[in-house]
Amino acid sequence: MNQYFTNNDNIRSERRVIKYNYDSISLSFISDNGVFSKDKIDYGSRLLVDTYLKYNKDKSISNFLDVGCGYGFISILLSKILNVKGMGIDVNRRALKLADENAKLNKVNVDFIESDCYKNVSGVYDLIISNPPIRAGKSVVLEIIRGASDYMSDTSELWFVIRKDQGAKSVINEISSLYKIDIVEKSKGFFIIVAKKH
Repeated sequence: MNQYFTNNDNIRSERRVIKYNYDSISLSFISDNGVFSKDKIDYGSRLLVDTYLKYNKDKSISNFLDVGCGYGFISILLSKILNVKGMGIDVNRRALKLADENAKLNKVNVDFIESDCYKNVSGVYDLIISNPPIRAGKSVVLEIIRGASDYMSDTSELWFVIRKDQGAKSVINEISSLYKIDIVEKSKGFFIIVAKKH
């Protein structure tokens, strides 16, 4: 079984375009086989970025990091709405190529790089945002969430989405010593969580 968090160059390409509207802004995303949520923008990602923008649309940030960016939906929407430069990281090279195309297509300033968790990341980010790859296993999810703290200042925020039935409460318990945590939205079993350093 090929997963979206692995690389398999033999997967047949079947490119498609997904349309997405935010307020009066129309965006297009090229997708393909072998990437996460290839046929539509998944509900968790939509809820995560919509909730972030609901509370922070007028907040000024200087940069952001999207961990597990896929073909770039969250990064591109944030960059477009907030008019800010960002970076997206993923292990899936096909997804990253699509993300580069999608950034150009939607005229935003986002860099996409291949990185297993934070291996190729440096610097500090005002916002780290992630729809972590649950199917990669809980240890990977926790590595993403815990590891974010090394790239955050005292005023940075980590926003992520996790489903209740995929261990949201146990993840919260395991990171509560590292972060001050707020559950800012619950919908259809998805929790939107914001974490700040203690």
